[in-house]
Amino acid sequence: MTATAQTVAAAGRPGVALRERLESALAPQGAGRPLLLLVEGAAGTGKSHLVKQLTAALPPTVRRMAPGDPLPESGPVLMVVEDVHRARDGVVADLLQMLAEPRTHLVCVLSYRPEELAVPGLVLGPDTEFPATLAVVRHVLGPLEVTAVREMAEDKLGADRCTTDLVDGLHHASGGVAQTVVDLLDDLAARPPVPGQPCSAAVDRMDTPARLEALVLRRTAAVPEEHRAVVFAAAVLDEPAASRDLAAVAGLRGQAFHHALVAACRAGVLEARGAGRYGFSSPLAAAAARRAATGPAREVLHRRAARLLAGRQPVDWERVAGHRLACGDERGWLLAVERAAERFEEEGEQQRAVPLLESALATDAVPRQARSRFATLLARCAVVGLRSDQTLQVLRHIVADPGLPVGVRGEIRLDLGLLQCNQMGAVAEGLTELKRAVGELEGRPVPLARALSALAMPYGPGFSLAENAAWIERAVAVAEESGDPVVQTAVAANRVSVLLNGGDPAAWELIDRLPRESELVGCRQQTARGLCNAADAAVWLGHYEKSRELLAEGVALAARSGAAYAEQTGRGCGLVLDWATGQWAGLADRARAFVDEAGTMPYLVSDARMVLGLLALSSGEWADADTHLRGPEAAELDTRPVPISATVSGALIRLALAHDDVTGAADEAAAAWERLRAKANWAWAAELAPWAVEATLRAGKTATAGAMTDEFAAGLDGRDAPSAQAALEWTRAVLAEHTGNTAEAALLYESSAAAYQKLPRPYPEALTTAAAARCRLARGESGDPAVTALTERAAVFDTLGATWDAARVRAELRQYQPAGERRQPGRPRYGDMLSPREAEVAELAAAGMSNREIATTLHLSPRTVEQHVARALQKTGVHSRQQLAHVLQTPTH
Repeated sequence: MTATAQTVAAAGRPGVALRERLESALAPQGAGRPLLLLVEGAAGTGKSHLVKQLTAALPPTVRRMAPGDPLPESGPVLMVVEDVHRARDGVVADLLQMLAEPRTHLVCVLSYRPEELAVPGLVLGPDTEFPATLAVVRHVLGPLEVTAVREMAEDKLGADRCTTDLVDGLHHASGGVAQTVVDLLDDLAARPPVPGQPCSAAVDRMDTPARLEALVLRRTAAVPEEHRAVVFAAAVLDEPAASRDLAAVAGLRGQAFHHALVAACRAGVLEARGAGRYGFSSPLAAAAARRAATGPAREVLHRRAARLLAGRQPVDWERVAGHRLACGDERGWLLAVERAAERFEEEGEQQRAVPLLESALATDAVPRQARSRFATLLARCAVVGLRSDQTLQVLRHIVADPGLPVGVRGEIRLDLGLLQCNQMGAVAEGLTELKRAVGELEGRPVPLARALSALAMPYGPGFSLAENAAWIERAVAVAEESGDPVVQTAVAANRVSVLLNGGDPAAWELIDRLPRESELVGCRQQTARGLCNAADAAVWLGHYEKSRELLAEGVALAARSGAAYAEQTGRGCGLVLDWATGQWAGLADRARAFVDEAGTMPYLVSDARMVLGLLALSSGEWADADTHLRGPEAAELDTRPVPISATVSGALIRLALAHDDVTGAADEAAAAWERLRAKANWAWAAELAPWAVEATLRAGKTATAGAMTDEFAAGLDGRDAPSAQAALEWTRAVLAEHTGNTAEAALLYESSAAAYQKLPRPYPEALTTAAAARCRLARGESGDPAVTALTERAAVFDTLGATWDAARVRAELRQYQPAGERRQPGRPRYGDMLSPREAEVAELAAAGMSNREIATTLHLSPRTVEQHVARALQKTGVHSRQQLAHVLQTPTH
């Protein structure tokens, strides 16, 4: 079935009822009342496909006839005439004659475009008449609903590319016309996705399909030349327009306009759009007609449209700007751009202002005296929106202008620095610009407070947490001096981040004071940012319920107030929260979708890349883990948010240890520890410390490992950081185990596991519980409780999808299996089924692990692993490790 046919079926599923009606009329044993089925629909709505659907499966006893053929004396007869609006006079005459006295068991199906009928409403012309003996059914095909467009898009492009924005864009651009949707999807399918760019952006750049353009131009040409102005006026307005507006833009009055509008509708180029409005079937159809207008005539139309829209209240300055630019009114264009951008900023829609201001500043049209005003407005809007490389270039060019007043340069440099730190991920360059801005903003308390507050943000490298605290206290004093509520809210939000990330309990009361219900949109945007940042800080501290509450509130407020960057930050935080709390089902898909959507902003997507790497590591997909954690598309560790770089380093250390690369693990540990020491916020060591200390110990540096543990403990003194406290117990357990004190290690591992269970954090709880059991078994203690603990934790890992960890734990279980439970001599018979060991090996091989990696995990020789993999391939009937993933079931152990 073609895409259009699928769509017709989806739009109310008319096919079943209509087919039953046809079959009933054609059934030899039935009454045989003749039936006329009229399939009506504008061009491209899928009439032919529906007719084929209805008639394809009719029984062979049905005779198919054409007009003029002699009708048989008996038996069911089907006659189909498509596009009857184009039928020759002789065909119409034959149809009229046949339908005047229709025979029994006759079904006649006629499809047509109502806008092209010779006489409106009369399918067979002025002599159309249907006798009482004839059953007449009319089925009208109209535009598709969004759900039908989604079905078509997913069938053609795959569900992963079909975001809501893309589907909505397709539906809007096509007007829901099925054939246009098909043509657009064919074009999209031929274009490979652009990395880091949302799929919906491709729709915005699409031209009118050739089939639709030919239809629009043919129908436009059918309108008498003296009447075409109304067609071009509708194309320029590009909206369902009232008659008076069309008349004003077309420059027609009275009967001249009336005749022009009738002619355009009669030709099918314009159509009634409800409530006394007229327009095109879709924006793409309007674009085709707009291009057909001659240049000078088009300029006149745009000038009239600009005048019309400027007289409405409220004025849509964005549309006015577009019309003024199209007619060459440069001064009027700039005025409209500035007013549109100011209104977007007032209404919290800064993201919409950015491209308008970029387009203006990218030309030489903006006078020198207005250039700094435009640039300042652009900078303010850009910092709460998403990434724009063009904005970055424009701002860099402007701050380099030696004629710019110092204070203005400082304001623009401030937002340039923020843009570099946040959206662009260039933290070092951004901090440099911010420090320079501070020197240029003396005497301007509002922007100075913003600059100081930005330097206080604790996530990035470059300043210690104590230095961040000093910046924020200075910012608080300047903000109070400014008296500006928006900047005071911005500073208060950043103060929350500084205190909370350091584990200072005083931050919680400050969160409650943030003005959620302020009448100022700027205050609401800053509050949304503060709530999302507080949620992120709470994740790293280990306050997961509080994080989830703050995140829900912050993202909702960001969406309502137009703080796009804060909203995206909140979504990234949500991924980390789900990872930390063991909500792993579907998490990798959500993280990949986030990377695809926001991949051009490395700082923003560092959360998602980290989560993907951690998930891949736990499942044994080590090549993927390495790519996500430090691949070419990942930012350098020195430029990522410090808690993320510490967590990524912990994963890289673990990955190196799994490969038995002790030197590499120890080197990574030393570098990561130095970064964290420079930041001096040990609450962020939770995901690093246990692995860093283990790598240091395995490298033979026991004294260094002990000093690291003591430094970690001292750094947490007086801090409210439950995740780091649990990790401290874990780190102490690692130190005790590797220095021969397994009894103390077991107790410390159990203490850590209890802390993780309370948080709750199921993954580290399972890791530490398994480690405690391992220590007790190594000491020769009674095996039953420890074996039970290992067995239960293997099941936890299975539930999470941590394949590698589950396999490791089961390998440890076999090492300590009681003698009475060991397999008796002789190989057990499994026939064509995988043995437990073969299933374990096959699972890890399917995850992408090499034979040597599997051997290290399961304490086997590479040769034994090779044999197990070969038998698994033979028994499952597949030919590669990749195919194993599709046939393996969860093994029973």
